[in-house]
Amino acid sequence: MLSNHLHNGIETAKMVWSRLPNAEDGEPDALGIAKKSDESSVESLDYEVIENHAYWEEQAQRGKLYVGYCVMVKWLFALLIGIGTGLAAVFINLSVENFAGWKFELTFSIIQKSYVAGCLVYILINLALVYSSVSIITQFAPAAAGSGIPEIKSYLNGVDIHGILLFRTLIGKIFGSIGSVGGGLALGKEGPLVHTGACIASLLGQGGSTKYHLNSRWLQVFRSDRDRRDLVTCGCAAGVAAAFRAPVGGVLFALEEVTSWWRSQLMWRVFFTSAVVAVVVRTAMGWCKSGICGHFGSGGFIIWDVSDGQEDYSFKELLPMAVIGVIGGLLGALFNQLTFYIANWRRNFLHKKGNRVKIYEACIVSVITSLISFGLPLLRKCTPCPGSDHESGIECPKPPGIKDKEYNDLATLFFNTQDDAIRNLFTAKTFHEFSAQSLLTFLVMFYTLAVVTFGTAVPAGQFVPGIMIGSTYGRLVGIFVVNFYKKLNIEEGTYALLGAASFLGGSMRMTVSLCVIMVEITNNLKLLPLIMLVLLISKAVGDAFNEGLYEEQVRLRNIPLLESRPKYEMRKMTAKEACGGRVNSFPRVVKVADVVSILQSNKHNGFPVIDHTRSGETLVIGLMLRSHLLVLLQSKADFQHSPLPSDSRGSRSIRHSLNEFVKPASSKGMSIDDIHLSSDDLEMYIDLAPFLNPNPYIVPEDMSLTKVYNLFRQLGLRHIFVVPRPSRVLGLITRKDLLIEENEDSGNLELQSTSVRARQRDKRLVASNEEAERPLLNGLLVQQTSG
Repeated sequence: MLSNHLHNGIETAKMVWSRLPNAEDGEPDALGIAKKSDESSVESLDYEVIENHAYWEEQAQRGKLYVGYCVMVKWLFALLIGIGTGLAAVFINLSVENFAGWKFELTFSIIQKSYVAGCLVYILINLALVYSSVSIITQFAPAAAGSGIPEIKSYLNGVDIHGILLFRTLIGKIFGSIGSVGGGLALGKEGPLVHTGACIASLLGQGGSTKYHLNSRWLQVFRSDRDRRDLVTCGCAAGVAAAFRAPVGGVLFALEEVTSWWRSQLMWRVFFTSAVVAVVVRTAMGWCKSGICGHFGSGGFIIWDVSDGQEDYSFKELLPMAVIGVIGGLLGALFNQLTFYIANWRRNFLHKKGNRVKIYEACIVSVITSLISFGLPLLRKCTPCPGSDHESGIECPKPPGIKDKEYNDLATLFFNTQDDAIRNLFTAKTFHEFSAQSLLTFLVMFYTLAVVTFGTAVPAGQFVPGIMIGSTYGRLVGIFVVNFYKKLNIEEGTYALLGAASFLGGSMRMTVSLCVIMVEITNNLKLLPLIMLVLLISKAVGDAFNEGLYEEQVRLRNIPLLESRPKYEMRKMTAKEACGGRVNSFPRVVKVADVVSILQSNKHNGFPVIDHTRSGETLVIGLMLRSHLLVLLQSKADFQHSPLPSDSRGSRSIRHSLNEFVKPASSKGMSIDDIHLSSDDLEMYIDLAPFLNPNPYIVPEDMSLTKVYNLFRQLGLRHIFVVPRPSRVLGLITRKDLLIEENEDSGNLELQSTSVRARQRDKRLVASNEEAERPLLNGLLVQQTSG
């Protein structure tokens, strides 16, 4: 009896303990997946301009001087983003190259005396670096795990995931990347650099970090979600430009892969940011060539010059090159599917056991990777360097892996940094440098390691592992082509390059940006048609099986990302069918107690505001956001005793600036639980007219869901009103009506229109003055009909 009571008490205590709020609730785990399934960890962004009274009051106070100042600050921010991202990339590469250099130097010196001791030291160094990385992620910055590109892509699509752009995420990304890449794991630092650039851009946009007291008021010019989106776009392009030294590729990557909204003015700033990054990186590399940066010289930054490679190709070679594209599509699709299954298993079983399991997992993967990279080359014998005479132009692979004019082809791949291993695979004039057996062994083992490593609790990019895998089977096909055609002008390194492009295309499904990046990092424009060929084939093959790597990871994280193309089933659906349940709305003048009750009873972020004309006709006068309501409740400055509307013409000065309504970057913002109101406050009223959005986007109820989807995504909307079919048409706008010309006499800007249309407009203005009781803009937004 006593044991039963004790057992029941223990089970009850466990149940109560499990329901207690955790300090890490809402934080993303190692995969960037929110631990809680509620809506607080993922929130939509407000990219729409809310043209309320506060907005127009602030716009009226701004002159041409302020507009010029804003433009100047935008370009200054672009410059600072480029400099900051470039310096971060230099620091990461300098640290990784020096850690790797010291590691290999110490290991080689110990190997001369004992292989076992050298292997032990090599494993311990890698383990220490990986442990530092996973500790930073699990204990300090959980949102810094993974590549970060799916999260940034979602942010630019209009979805804010808590924590992805914080200052601690930036620090965790930088130092975590140094540990994971320096520790020899089968991952890269390119994806984390994109995330790093986005974090730098976001922090600049909000003036720094408020939590760590690293903020500046003069930088807090662009704090809205719309302005911050442009800055984060610049940061993404800067990250790619810094990772690959490919400024044009960075611009195209931002345009093709991560953004869902683009304009020409943003293109200029993104291009300028990428150019600044290229200058910073080039300057740092030139400064380090003197040897003052330790083991860091021209290495570290991804650039493999194959300009001395294959000069021309024959028509017969197009078939094996097409085969490379097919292989890339198949292996890329398989890679996406395997990583999805393993990451899903981690999410549902392994990572639910806590941070300690994540640390154990990363350390075990580190030990296995070190054992394979150290042990497998011992199974291969050393080979004399091909063509020892200088006239042949054939050289040995780059160290490590070479000793006394002999080299171990497997060691040049496994026991080496990934950048140097790829450089060896791409090198021209190295016939039969690698045996087919060694390449096949490396392909199977590294492919497996890359699949297993992806998803561990460390910053991890997939560009360089993808290049490693693709260049390996590309070199295998190159060996076959050289032996089959027996032509001296065929280079195995050229096929390695095409293999790298094919795997990236088959996995990530990028085309234009990836093509330009591959050309920029190889410095060989002659290979452009071949790269385009394999990219098109690999993408087509991969698309036949599954989605791209980033899309699969977004789906795994349950992020509500709107893809560029709506689903086919939407063509048969209407806007009314996609609407949710009952709509919660507010009257124009609402009681504070009613506002609190509605905010506590649901999680909606937008509420229609209803008013009535003198004749009793119902009008929807606008949209009120939850965040704006919370600001009004907290300040209490707009509370009034009367339930009657205040002056809606704006004669009453707005007591709030637009910055007060801006949600902090990558933050949950204010909650209704954070606001404390007295009983007297609850009996007060608020007039919502000056603060709502009077011009929300509206669609008729029978519009196809496909058109609604395209409108929603292309405009970056958060809410859209679905209304009954309108009863009458007030007018029709054409392209010509939107053209503006300058009047030479008055200097004013006037719409191009006929005199008849102008007279009709005057009549409408006279008629609208008769209905002065209408609360906003003297216009009818939505006319509610019966039913």
